[in-house]
Amino acid sequence: MRVHPELAPVLEELPPLLDPYADIEGTRAGLHALARHFPADRAGVTSERYAVPRPDGSLLAVEIYRPSDAPGPLPGVLHFHGGGYTFGQAPPGEDRTAIELVREVRAAVVSVEYRLAPEHPCPAAVEDCHLALEWTAGQAAALGVDPARLAVGGQSAGAGLAAAVALMARDRGGPALVHQSLVVPDLDDTAGTGPTPADGDPRLPDGAFIQRGWRHYAPEGAATYPYAAAARATDLRGLPAACVVVCGLDPLRDTGLAYARRLMDADVRVALHYVPGAWHGFEMFAPDSRIARETTAAWTGQLRAALQVRVGPQAVLSRRP
Repeated sequence: MRVHPELAPVLEELPPLLDPYADIEGTRAGLHALARHFPADRAGVTSERYAVPRPDGSLLAVEIYRPSDAPGPLPGVLHFHGGGYTFGQAPPGEDRTAIELVREVRAAVVSVEYRLAPEHPCPAAVEDCHLALEWTAGQAAALGVDPARLAVGGQSAGAGLAAAVALMARDRGGPALVHQSLVVPDLDDTAGTGPTPADGDPRLPDGAFIQRGWRHYAPEGAATYPYAAAARATDLRGLPAACVVVCGLDPLRDTGLAYARRLMDADVRVALHYVPGAWHGFEMFAPDSRIARETTAAWTGQLRAALQVRVGPQAVLSRRP
């Protein structure tokens, strides 16, 4: 493998990757314990928790983070966490990515605690995420959010959900979106079924790792529900502008690049940020590296710029047959 020179020393120190799917409950508990042991720096950021009713009467939890010193209405970012569709949900008030996004883009960031597989397979997660978007737009005045400056985004599985929600918003006539941030997106259920850049290195996520997540999320196959895997969509016209981040040693590299190219072919404005020699989730292991800072600055910069422009309902195309 051609590892980025700045990341080579980091990779040398990594132990073999443990399978997080072998004990999903244990993985979730471990992530929560880690978050509580290393709490996020919430200076200048406040949050409030809400319960959003689902059609069946159950409740979807969302946490809205915002700058403590910014008057509204603020642009809104629907943030969907990663974690292979099965884990990765932060404890209440401790979504580090959402807190950092508030500082980077000066927006109200809606962290969505969508239902997790395997207890709740597709379409639970994506329907939860779309419901959160609709609720945010519908309650925008009360929440201090500008409904004409809404974006969706996430990393890995969260980016897959963001891409699917962008499709749902287009097909269902809104809410209108100004941007989608797709960071190392897990949006294609065929990812990992062939050779991938990290094959053979036990320290890095490989194709089998990605496929285990999909088997939990869509056990009957992604083709059974139209928004299970955004890459299956045949028409990408009319979607909001996107920033797509792809890493060279990521098993999601090729499907991410293919989706970015398809968006371009559909006349969607795309900013593609390619990170050579980096693996899936490298920022967690080298957060202070120049390459990690540049990668984060690239996609947050695109998001920040997009949130300066208001968009109306007319920007959303009606569903095509």
